[in-house]
Amino acid sequence: MNQLGSLAQFASFTQNLSLENIKNELSSFQSKLASIRPPQEFFNVKNFSNPKTFSEVQARVSYNLRYYSTNYTIIIGLLSIYTLVTNLLLLFVIIFSVAGVTGISKLEGQDLNTPFGPLKTTQLYTALLCVSVPLGFLASPISTLMWLIGASIVTVFGHAALLEKPIETVFEEETV
Repeated sequence: MNQLGSLAQFASFTQNLSLENIKNELSSFQSKLASIRPPQEFFNVKNFSNPKTFSEVQARVSYNLRYYSTNYTIIIGLLSIYTLVTNLLLLFVIIFSVAGVTGISKLEGQDLNTPFGPLKTTQLYTALLCVSVPLGFLASPISTLMWLIGASIVTVFGHAALLEKPIETVFEEETV
């Protein structure tokens, strides 16, 4: 029964890696990139104002999150890069762990022959874990993640709440 479950998981995994599914994901990504709003429109300071009521804040946030979703995703991506550049130890731990796992997997289950004797892949993974975990705790990934979440929320919702909706949408709402 266990083999049947693992076979079903493998079949699901290979379906996700099919050429057609990859093409669909790529076209979805390209359509997302096509919906990027120009910076002149996104950063137009003349359209910034304080909302009068909370319902106006809700209307602005709802509209702007839909209209500028790709721009906001790019902003969050840039903030993520900024957090990694400012927390170099975390960046080092991530690169070290990925490079270690990649290097060990390239051995394809064979022992690593060193002048001190052969090392099994399980020993290499254990050593990588023993080095990566303490360094990972020192890099404070949780506080970095909390900062990223907070900065993203303040930036995105602040922009969405302060940017007025285009005048055309106000007229569309009144005619309905």
